[in-house]
Amino acid sequence: QVQLVESGGGLVQAGGSLRLSCAASGSIFSVNAMAWYRQAPGKQRELVASRITGGSTVYADSVKGRFTISRDNAKNTVYLQMNSLKPEDTAVYFCNAVFQWGTIWGQGTQVTVSS
Repeated sequence: QVQLVESGGGLVQAGGSLRLSCAASGSIFSVNAMAWYRQAPGKQRELVASRITGGSTVYADSVKGRFTISRDNAKNTVYLQMNSLKPEDTAVYFCNAVFQWGTIWGQGTQVTVSS
């Protein structure tokens, strides 16, 4: 079964950048969509960005123009490039993959943005 492992989180100052990676243990060729979600303390998990097979992307209004989701099928990896980070972007970021047979999640990676 495919597993997802996120990496790239850390502590960054406001205005800085981070690139998150989500590596799949198996092929993501047949995936229908992949997405990044985040969950801040005391808040519900929310969609940050998603990319469906074919290339269409969706972004949360709060990250439009700052974050970019991309996918490398050869590396079975999805990325989230985060620029102009703000303290309100602080959260645990989760990767998600939707297949015809179900949905899987990674374990999450912490992103902390200091003011």
